[in-house]
Amino acid sequence: MTAAPATEKMTERQKQQNTVSRSVRRWISGNTASLEGKTAAVTGSTGSIGTALCGYLASLGASLILVDRNRGKSEAFRDRLRAEYGVQAECLTADMSDAAGVKEAAEALEKRPVDFLVLNAGAYRIPREETAFGTENVFQINFLSPYFLARTLLPSLRARKGRVVAVGSLAHLFAKTDPADPDFRNVRNGGKVYGNSKRYLMWALMDLFAGEKDASLAVSHPGISYTNLLSNYPPLLDALVRYPMKALFLRPEKACLPILRGFFEATEADEWIGPRVFSIWGLPAKKALHSVKEEERAQICRTAEEMYRKMRAYGAHG
Repeated sequence: MTAAPATEKMTERQKQQNTVSRSVRRWISGNTASLEGKTAAVTGSTGSIGTALCGYLASLGASLILVDRNRGKSEAFRDRLRAEYGVQAECLTADMSDAAGVKEAAEALEKRPVDFLVLNAGAYRIPREETAFGTENVFQINFLSPYFLARTLLPSLRARKGRVVAVGSLAHLFAKTDPADPDFRNVRNGGKVYGNSKRYLMWALMDLFAGEKDASLAVSHPGISYTNLLSNYPPLLDALVRYPMKALFLRPEKACLPILRGFFEATEADEWIGPRVFSIWGLPAKKALHSVKEEERAQICRTAEEMYRKMRAYGAHG
């Protein structure tokens, strides 16, 4: 038998290792532990940050449920994870803009041994439209659907001492909520629409987990990274944005580390985990967060609960 040639194609694990800096590898070695026996359901698993995160989770031995709208990409990624890491991985198809589909996904996840629910899927500058449920689609994708998943799975997470790991955004700083227009359908600025939805997600979840003893929450954010969130820019604008962002800001392999840290460290109310330096560069650090005052926070929580109840009843028969 002849030896394999030295030029043989690298495995996906080797490719990821080659793109990760020494400091990142050192951080992972010193700040994570085995996740064998644990199951993580990850929304947006085939996006840039989701893919990098799932690679790390698989390397730590976690079983994975890939919650994604693109079945073909999800199945291909599942097969890669199984081949490269030898972990259990399955696909669960769900479009976060489709309330009925998200409800079905929540029911399916309730029947699985989910220890970590990662709310990673998101949409930024996409064509805006009203969903069948009646909400603005960016709001549905970034807030209501992930909040519904967390709210629905909370009892099963309690039973497993589980955790929700939610991906927030610096964009929430630039979009104070409006109770007269919760989903910002009358706002044209895409950044503010996105920021408003993340503002709702972060503080609604903080309220949901306030006082929880058996389940926990970690709110994290990746800083600024060029990801698939920006893939709907026109080609020329995309080219102008892509290369400066890649040069200045974190690659997905590093940007996902605050999310990974959320697996090993929960956050309290008014805390989150993000890049250490100006919340843009560096390795993860936990920081205080005081960008929403009590009156707005109470309004967010009231709206979240009202919308959850409506979505719960959506499509019910009898």
